[in-house]
Amino acid sequence: MLLQADTCDDGMPSSFDPRTVAALFDGNPAAVAVLDHDLRYTYVNPALERLNGLPAGSHIGRRFFQVLPGLRGQASALRAVLADGKPREETLHGQTWAADGADDADQRFWRATYSRLDSDGAACGLMVIVVEITDLTRQREELEQARGHVALLSTAAVRIGTTLDMDTTCRELAAFVVPDFADAAAVDVFPSEVGHSVRRPVPGVMRLRRAAVRGDGELDEQVQRFGHPGEYIDFAADSAVTRCLAENEPVLDGWEDHSSGRSVVTADRIAASRALGLREALVVPLAARGRPLGTLSLVRADGSPAFSDQDVAVARELAVRAAVDLDHARRYDHEHSIARELQRSLLSEPWGPHPHVEIATRYLPADEGVLVGGDWFDVVPLKDGRHLKAMGDVMGHGVEAAVAMSQYRSLLRLLAGDDLHPHQILEQLDGMVERSGLDRAATCLLAVVDRFGGVCEVASAGHLPPVFIDPAPAGARLVPVPVGPPLGTGFGGYRTASVPCGPGTVLFMYTDGLVERRGEDIDVSVGRLASLALPPGGHLEDLLDQVLDRFGDDAEDDIAVLASRIREGPPVVRPTPPE
Repeated sequence: MLLQADTCDDGMPSSFDPRTVAALFDGNPAAVAVLDHDLRYTYVNPALERLNGLPAGSHIGRRFFQVLPGLRGQASALRAVLADGKPREETLHGQTWAADGADDADQRFWRATYSRLDSDGAACGLMVIVVEITDLTRQREELEQARGHVALLSTAAVRIGTTLDMDTTCRELAAFVVPDFADAAAVDVFPSEVGHSVRRPVPGVMRLRRAAVRGDGELDEQVQRFGHPGEYIDFAADSAVTRCLAENEPVLDGWEDHSSGRSVVTADRIAASRALGLREALVVPLAARGRPLGTLSLVRADGSPAFSDQDVAVARELAVRAAVDLDHARRYDHEHSIARELQRSLLSEPWGPHPHVEIATRYLPADEGVLVGGDWFDVVPLKDGRHLKAMGDVMGHGVEAAVAMSQYRSLLRLLAGDDLHPHQILEQLDGMVERSGLDRAATCLLAVVDRFGGVCEVASAGHLPPVFIDPAPAGARLVPVPVGPPLGTGFGGYRTASVPCGPGTVLFMYTDGLVERRGEDIDVSVGRLASLALPPGGHLEDLLDQVLDRFGDDAEDDIAVLASRIREGPPVVRPTPPE
C-alpha cells in the first residue's frame, strides 16, 4: 500500500493532518504507527500504546529501538521498504513494557506489516500495523510439540521391546529417550526372582538393579559414576525414585535447592548431578498388571527446557508402553530360568565307575534369546553289563517341553527294566504316551551295544541317525537306520537294526541342534558328521569338545550329545571322594 502526501519533511507528511490520522486509526483494534524517514515515531494509536506499555508521548520523536530495546528484528525490513517501496511482513519477538501478567522472561510475538509513505514519488515515511500473535504462536508450538510427542510414542513401538531380553529392552528404552526427550536417562528395575541372590538392604532403603543408563554426548560417560548397568543402587526414602514407587505416580524433582529437607545420601547424589550441569529429574513408574517393575528416570541439563505438564504425560504414557515390553521380558526370563533349571536337573549325567562302558555327555544351551528346548539323554543299566543309551528331543520349547521331557525319561526307565529290544521299547513307550494324554511328541534314538557279539542294536523314532567312529584308520560311519514316526503319534511301526560295533568303536548320538541350520538341507548338515575322528589320545571328553567347537558356535537350538565306547581291559576304578 502506497500512501501519498503533498510534502515531506522531518515530521509527518503535510497532507496527513494529525486529527485526520487520529480519526482514521485511534479506534482501530490493530496497533498502528507512522514513522518518518529516519524511523522516528510521528504517530501511535491507543492500541499501540497498550501493546508497548508506553504513552504516545514516550514514542513521538524517538526511534523504535529506543522505545523498545527488548524487541528483535524490524530495522532491516523497515529500511528495505523505504528503499524499494515494496510492502513487507515479518514476525517480531521480544518484550515490551506492557505488563500482561506473563512471566517477564516469556517471549511475545507479533505480526507486523510495513508500507511506505510517498510524496511525489519520493519516500518520506512508513506506516506500521502490528497484531499480537503470541497466543497463536504458542498454540502452534504446542501443536508441533504434541505432534512430536505422538511421533515419539509411535516410534517407541518399533524401537523398544525388539527382543525378550529384559536388559536389552531397558537399554533400548534409555537410548530411545536420549537425546530427543532427555539429556540423560536411567532405568532401574527390581531384581529378578529367579537366578539372583541379592543381599537385603538396610531398613528404609530401596534397592534396585540399574539395568540401563544413557547420557547425551559427554554425559554418557559422566553419568556412569551414578551406577553402571548391572549394579545395585540403594535409594533413600526421600529420593524421587522411592517416592515414585510408593505413590505409583510421576515425581518431578527440581534440584535448585538440593540440600533443603534431604537426607545426606540424596543430597550428595543431587549435588554430584548439579556439578555435571543436571538440574531437574522426572521419574516415572514402570508397572504392568498392577505390579511395579522399576522406574524410568529422565534428567534435563542446564540449557534444556524444564519438563512441562505435557512432557510428564508423554513420559508416563511411554513408561506404560515400555512396561508392557518389560513385563513380557521378565515373564519370559522367569519361565526360561525355570525350564533351564528343570532341564538340567533331569538330564542324566554319567556316574561311575561303569565297569564295561565309557560314557561322555554334553548339553549346550542355545543363546539366551532362544527358549529352552526339550533335548535329553539317558543311560540305563541293563542285564549282563549292557547299557541302554537314549537320545531324545521333545517338540516345542519352554517349561512344558522340559516337563514333558521328564515324563518321557521316566517312562523309558520303567520300560528298560523289561529287557526288551529297542524297537519294542519304542512301541510300548509310544502307546503309553498316547494313553497318558501327553500332547508333546518327541523324537528318540535308542541303542544297546552287545560287547560279546560285536553289534549295536539301534531303533529310531523320528530321530537323526547315529555315527559310529571306528579306530584309525577306518574313521566315522554315518549309519542309516529304519526311522519310525515320532513318539506320541500312536502309529508305531518301529524296527531294530543291528550295526557292527567292534572293540574301540565309539557310538556318537546327538540332537538336531548340532547340525540343523537355516537354509541348508538336513542331509547335507548331517553328512558333515562323517568327517568326525577320534582326537589324539582317543578320549571321549576331547571328542565332544572337538565336536562342539566345530559345530556348536552358530547353533540356533539347544544341543545334546553323547559318546559311548565299550571298555577294553580292566574297569577303571575311581577313588571314592572323602565324606
